[in-house]
Amino acid sequence: MPNELKILFATSNKNKIKEARVVLQPLGYSVQQLLINGTPPDFIEPQTEDIGIISKSKVRQSLEMISGTEFSGFSILVEDSGLFINNLGDFPGVYSSYIQKTIGNDGIIKILEDNKNRQAEYRACSILYQNGKYFESLGICSGKISTEIRGSNGFGFDPIFIPDSGDGRTFGEMSQSEKDSKSHRGKSLRILHEELRGPPE
Repeated sequence: MPNELKILFATSNKNKIKEARVVLQPLGYSVQQLLINGTPPDFIEPQTEDIGIISKSKVRQSLEMISGTEFSGFSILVEDSGLFINNLGDFPGVYSSYIQKTIGNDGIIKILEDNKNRQAEYRACSILYQNGKYFESLGICSGKISTEIRGSNGFGFDPIFIPDSGDGRTFGEMSQSEKDSKSHRGKSLRILHEELRGPPE
């Protein structure tokens, strides 16, 4: 398979890789995890609350890591996402991964215990570097935070996030295909899919 059809996904999250394959493989792309000496890359993240800037920085670092290696010339995919809660000033935002690891879903529910405004957004910024070009997309899924943990599917904040486009269930209560059809990541990757296809002939 030519290098331009192979995408190296720079992430340690295997769930993200699984979701990317669902969207991009039908286009003919092989999605593989980027591993440096057998481990996912360790990035230095810029101090910013802009997920687009963070994603581009990770792409550049990835390109430096694979320069001169067997992976040189492969396409690089980076996706950064976060949960942005309206009543908390868009917290946790770019700190979502850290907050999930520290206080988790129970912590978010506790913080919002007395709040009636539970509106939130999942946002995902996907950036693909291919043949010297950057393809960038932003996927947004609006919803609200549940008052309790519901469901065991998905990962991260999925068991407490209820998408507005759904039927009242959390992402954690949905199948993978149901979630992909509504989620921020699914939307972002589908936009990339269309950009890679290019305009109709």
